Amino acid sequence: MDDEGQQSLECIQANQIFPRKHPVLEEESLQVPFPELHGEFTEYVGRAEDAIIAMSNYRLHIKFKESVVNVPLQLIECVECRDMFQLHVICKDCKVIRCQFSTFEQCQEWLKRLNGGIRPPSHLEELFSFAFHAWCMEVYAGEKEQHGQLCRPGEHVTSRFKNEVERMGFDLQNAWRITEINNKYRLCASYPQLLLVPAWITDKELESVGGFRSWKRFPAVVYRHQSTGAVIARCGQPEVSWWGWRNADDEHLVQSIAKACAIDCSSSKHLANGNCLRDYSNGTDISDGEFDASMTHSTGVESLAIQPQKLLILDARSYAAAVANRAKGGGCECPEYYPNCEVVFMGMANIHSIRKSFQSLRLLCTQMPDPANWLSALEGTKWLQHLSVLLKASLLVVNAVDRDLRPVLVHCSDGWDRTPQIVSLSKLLLDPFYRTIEGFQVLVETEWLDFGHKFADRCGHGENSDDLNERCPVFLQWLDCVHQLHRQFPCSFEFNEAFLVKLVQHTYSCLFGTFLCNSGKEREDRHTQERSCSVWSLLRPANRAFRNMLYSSHSETVLHPVCHVRNLMLWSAVYLPNPSPSTPTDESCAPYPVPGSTSEDQPLGR
Repeated sequence: MDDEGQQSLECIQANQIFPRKHPVLEEESLQVPFPELHGEFTEYVGRAEDAIIAMSNYRLHIKFKESVVNVPLQLIECVECRDMFQLHVICKDCKVIRCQFSTFEQCQEWLKRLNGGIRPPSHLEELFSFAFHAWCMEVYAGEKEQHGQLCRPGEHVTSRFKNEVERMGFDLQNAWRITEINNKYRLCASYPQLLLVPAWITDKELESVGGFRSWKRFPAVVYRHQSTGAVIARCGQPEVSWWGWRNADDEHLVQSIAKACAIDCSSSKHLANGNCLRDYSNGTDISDGEFDASMTHSTGVESLAIQPQKLLILDARSYAAAVANRAKGGGCECPEYYPNCEVVFMGMANIHSIRKSFQSLRLLCTQMPDPANWLSALEGTKWLQHLSVLLKASLLVVNAVDRDLRPVLVHCSDGWDRTPQIVSLSKLLLDPFYRTIEGFQVLVETEWLDFGHKFADRCGHGENSDDLNERCPVFLQWLDCVHQLHRQFPCSFEFNEAFLVKLVQHTYSCLFGTFLCNSGKEREDRHTQERSCSVWSLLRPANRAFRNMLYSSHSETVLHPVCHVRNLMLWSAVYLPNPSPSTPTDESCAPYPVPGSTSEDQPLGR
């Protein structure tokens, strides 16, 4: 088909699949009170007591006398009618918006309209990101290639696995190999297709290990410290159950991770004795053990392969929770079966406790503040305590990998909630690359999207995702920790707070397709990348609105945050009311510049 035919087909599809609708105006004098995005159609416009209220297929818009509220429909958790005439719009990012009506009937009518607009989709294509992309491609059909590239993530994201393996310096000759056992997601539906494992571990062994780990999420290596050679790996819990099952291939794989580190360390960057190069010029004293080891004359690879560092297995749960999981077929590693390994339990709360804590926080933030009891009430929500435990767990990983030269294996129960929180936060602390805008994009894509965090279930925008027990602000909690680091190290991040706030909003907004579905396999099956825009087209390095003016690429390499609750602060920009809560203003919408301008200097407009 020629270009003209293809363009006309896309135009037909945009008009027919996402047809324009005329708004229902409650009064003839009313008009649509905001400029619509591509593919956005206002459905209702009415007059509340002191405001103009409008609802489109993307947003709820309320224009008060003193302020304007724009909130994407999918960012709304629920809508309640209070005192007969007032609607409370409760948002997933903690905010609550109140709108007063003159009559009970009008209040009920808008309650009905909003409940219809915020329900989880019965078909994925009902989410606005698909209409937005289709209409954008129609409007910009003349520059299809240019604008198609603009709404995609950059090469640093699309080629992330290859680039990261190369950047981190994995020794693919002797220590590690890239396995394709998960090609077409045949072994584990929630894992990426390419994975790093020790070089001598066969695919047959990996298949056996998959059968022993929750959801077949076998230990896979995701990070290598470029100085120490120590790695971070992640997985699901072992399926020990009450019967106390064990798996020889699993035990071999876990021990092999430590052995591969020793081989990689010695073969890639070593002294005469085979120890990894360490920079002691910053005042760190060489330990007696390291000094003694440096005096031996054994050859590096052999001696280190025989005596690898003790591997740390970091279980995000409490010991009691891990043991209780045995009743459901799960469990934890028995140190007796995993020699040269240490198991540490972090006591992090599960999604149900985090959800309850967040709901308490939301209730607190929407009430009239009582200055005398504010801090004790905040403490009562336990939100900052949960952040503190997550930061401590990540710091434990950082110290093991950076200071003690020890490899770490992280897991929780299934490995897609607390595990990505710990692993991605540890990588952020260890590696300055992830504190750049491009590096942060790679971090989110790898640890959260590729490894199957269930965004659709946790955010509530999946097909028929009505189960409230599956919802939890896991990713928001992690972004809050990133915000805490940003506060403590203001010169270490290339992006600013506005970047993080916008990422919170668009995790839920469904304007972009980045966070749709529960896994990479689902996104691939549903062709979301081809049919929607990437959030990184907005949050890109060229967008100066999200650049941190204090950023210095020469700031400290490894960050060691203070994790105590008293050093953490409530993220007021996200949780507390402000004049324009959750407002997707001009710069947060279409990633397309005006034709003829460059994407570098053009503000993101409609």
